[in-house]
Amino acid sequence: MEIKLRPWIKTDAEHLAIIANNYNIAKFMMNQFPHPYTIENAYTFIEMSTKSSPSNILAIDLNGIAIGGIGVHLQSDIYCKNAELGYWLAEEYWGKGYITTAILLMINYAFDNFDIERIYAKPFGSNKGSKRVLEKTGFVLEAHLSKTIFKNNVYEDELIYAVRRKV
Repeated sequence: MEIKLRPWIKTDAEHLAIIANNYNIAKFMMNQFPHPYTIENAYTFIEMSTKSSPSNILAIDLNGIAIGGIGVHLQSDIYCKNAELGYWLAEEYWGKGYITTAILLMINYAFDNFDIERIYAKPFGSNKGSKRVLEKTGFVLEAHLSKTIFKNNVYEDELIYAVRRKV
């Protein structure tokens, strides 16, 4: 079983629509990650994710099957040396170390392919799994902001974790 990162392809759409259509994933994602997640959402996402070169949004692949997604979103203006990390994994693959591997691969990929010095992630304060995996992959907690996220009619704390390019 080997995890790798690769570009999304159109043939991923059906499986993507199935695995992404999960409230337990959507509840910790930005509102732009739809729930329910339809086949139309999958095709739109894949089309969007394949527009840049090198790609900044990749599939997490396990033995030829996309089991989640990961990306770095390059920032602009005075934040131009930063990228925000986002990721999700199909629930059936949680707790197996796959997202840890994917994040480590993405850190290397991002620093190798983009002119950035810092990658940050902003998990919800209640997302214990995300906090744990970020810490395992070398991210350091830089800030804890109280009640800045409003999702599903609930206020959540926002955490800011970051890792910097090694010199």
